[in-house]
Amino acid sequence: MNSERASGILLHPTSFPGPYGIGDLGDEAYRFIDFLQQTGQKLWQILPLASTGYGDSPYAAFSAFAGNPLLISPDILIREGLLQPGDLQDVPDFPPDKVEYGPLIDWKIALLRRSYSLFQSNSSAGGTEIREALSAFETQTKGWLEDYALFMAVKSAHGGITWSDWDEGIALRRPDSILAWRAKLADDIGFQKYIQFLFSRQWAALKKYANERSVRVVGDIPIFVAYDSADVWAHPELFYLDEKGHTTVVAGVPPDYFSAKGQYWGNPLYRWDVLARTGYSWWMDRFRNVFQLYDLVRLDHFRGFAAYWEVPVNEEQTAANGRWVEGPGVRFFQAVRQELGNQPIIAEDLGVITPDVDMIRETMGLPGMRVLQFAFGAFETDATDPYLPHNFVRNTVVYTGTHDNDTTVSWYRTASEQEKANVKHYLDLDAPAYQQLDEDSMARLVTWKLVRQAFSSVADTAIVPLQDLLGLGNEARMNLPGRPSGNWQWRYDASALTDELRASLRDITVLFARYVPPTDRPLKGQGNI
Repeated sequence: MNSERASGILLHPTSFPGPYGIGDLGDEAYRFIDFLQQTGQKLWQILPLASTGYGDSPYAAFSAFAGNPLLISPDILIREGLLQPGDLQDVPDFPPDKVEYGPLIDWKIALLRRSYSLFQSNSSAGGTEIREALSAFETQTKGWLEDYALFMAVKSAHGGITWSDWDEGIALRRPDSILAWRAKLADDIGFQKYIQFLFSRQWAALKKYANERSVRVVGDIPIFVAYDSADVWAHPELFYLDEKGHTTVVAGVPPDYFSAKGQYWGNPLYRWDVLARTGYSWWMDRFRNVFQLYDLVRLDHFRGFAAYWEVPVNEEQTAANGRWVEGPGVRFFQAVRQELGNQPIIAEDLGVITPDVDMIRETMGLPGMRVLQFAFGAFETDATDPYLPHNFVRNTVVYTGTHDNDTTVSWYRTASEQEKANVKHYLDLDAPAYQQLDEDSMARLVTWKLVRQAFSSVADTAIVPLQDLLGLGNEARMNLPGRPSGNWQWRYDASALTDELRASLRDITVLFARYVPPTDRPLKGQGNI
């Protein structure tokens, strides 16, 4: 990674405001990029842009390569002649503050099908340039797009059920069945390719806009893929499956900060020996794809490359009866670097971290992560805790919290009295002058103080969820690990990005040298430090 000091905001595109039930890649996304530029932020971190599956989670996607068609902007389609204005006259009355995925998906996919019908029936819809671009996109992405489009079409034809429950011939990818289903579902396959093209086109334009304003996009690669995905269906030899395509062992984590009983993720596990014999070709293709989408990448569950928690498949879906299994280790990252060069990767090294995990990260020179919410849980503050800012090293990305944490306001409100005391003592908020504050006011003050701690720290990179900059509570939490539904729904109100917030955020960004405007005077002597 570039070692310059930088800061940014964590916000997934689904959280943008707008009238269409979910944040998209349209006008509000561009306004947010403007907000980042105005406040001196150099980074925009997002969650995976994947085509979401079970539980609407971007970490349980139908493909590690495909984009989420729910993010396609209807307004841009109107402007490009790929929808008619009348197509948006009967938009459902979606709630403005959260995504209700059920009705949204029904409406949005129907809308995109109208766009596809218009594109097919009217040769002038979109113009020649778009048709040529679609053809080029299909050629460039053939390595994954063909399998994905067929997977989604067949899945739809089977009522959405898991691929291993399809007709046996197509579930097990028998050549005659593949040919028959391709012919039978040609139109739906074309539709799936079309909406992937629309997503790719809109995302590329938005990323270009961000890069032109010196904002780089931090993407996310989940280490594992979903079982019900085109990846597993198309490449069963890369995973631990039985002869019927069912998993035999799955991924999880042992008891940790988020769950006293561990987590039964259920993702299929890689056959790393098979991958190694191919030169990790599937992973190389995956990295190539993500570095076209993003400027930097956070590699989720980094510790799984050193060793991962293998759980036998069980009906109770408990992860307690698992074991650690050695991962591909540093050899994998050396192969990636040899094939793709020194790509900027952030190692998500949270959880049970052992020396072998640190060895891989340090050998490859990758920055690790520090989360301030994790620093204060001891009976008394441990001055050597690695999550405390005074113990950071430069090659670090610091967060107040992540998408898996509660908002910092809600975290503080629900913390133990000892943890609150530790926080206030570290932040110098236990003086008598602060005792008159009610708990809500103290929670918001603590949140802003922790934001300042992140920005003022020696860590090269500081990233804060927008929820913390807005001082929001539990209603704005993005994800609760282990909760099967009700996640990934939060959306902010457009009025929340106030001039006051712009000024405050820009001030601490400049104050702590994460952005140095060429026209600003030096801070020394201004009397505001």
